Amino acid sequence: LPNLLFYGPPGTGKTSTILAAARELYGPELFRQRVLELNASDERGIQVIREKVKSFAQLTASGSRSDGKVCPPFKIVILDEADSMTSAAQAALRRTMEKESKTTRFCLICNYISRIIEPLTSRCSKFRFKPLSDKIQQQRLLEVSEKEHVKISSEAVSYLVKVSEGDLRKAITFLQSATRLMGGKEITEKIVTEIAGVVPKETTDELLSVCQSGSFEKLETLAKNLINEGYAVAQLVNQLHDTVVESEDYSDKQKSVIVEKLAEVDKCLADGADEFLQLMSLCALVMQQLTQN
Repeated sequence: LPNLLFYGPPGTGKTSTILAAARELYGPELFRQRVLELNASDERGIQVIREKVKSFAQLTASGSRSDGKVCPPFKIVILDEADSMTSAAQAALRRTMEKESKTTRFCLICNYISRIIEPLTSRCSKFRFKPLSDKIQQQRLLEVSEKEHVKISSEAVSYLVKVSEGDLRKAITFLQSATRLMGGKEITEKIVTEIAGVVPKETTDELLSVCQSGSFEKLETLAKNLINEGYAVAQLVNQLHDTVVESEDYSDKQKSVIVEKLAEVDKCLADGADEFLQLMSLCALVMQQLTQN
């Protein structure tokens, strides 16, 4: 087993994979002694890497299990969310990784491989976890619903898959919230829309048609309503992006101007700007683009 580096979007099974592998290797009773798991929530500065990880790595491990199965003569250190470690702490790992390679294997898990320093990535074999395919997610959600006795329509399942964008953890959490909300009644697509905070398609369509009408007063009322309904503008931006890009009604030039504005608004929202003002600014530009010709 080489040193491992798992990377990819959240909810795709990186941590589950290494934990399952470790349980298989060591069995339930040795698992505790042989696996050191440090998460982003744990202290993981340079000091901890130097002391805790190093002292754990220096212990030798025997190759026997109480149930008689052969057990690998090494321990595993799992560093979850490794991309949130400082580069100093990452640098402190380099030597330990090489020196203790006889007795210890490291498994780094992160979302963005670019945030892991080069010397560490070159010491590990990399595995990219891609967003889960719709089919796999659907199977899993149906399996969970069956075991938990949840009634859910097939449209709702496929919609869950769509809103979670390849993140199974998110999909299961939505399913759980929907079940609690419905209290045993069948979960429909409408409920999933409500829970996921997705802006209904009718609303985005209405927004675009108001922009096309060219009436600023109408636009202002609609924007106020959207904010008062409690829809997140960031979510709206994501959905508008998809709608605009896939639409046949706009010229390429219009699309490019609108999409650029969407990016700007997204950045402003991330920096904590006022949602209503950003929404108005976006819609005003869309209106200008659609009413020019």
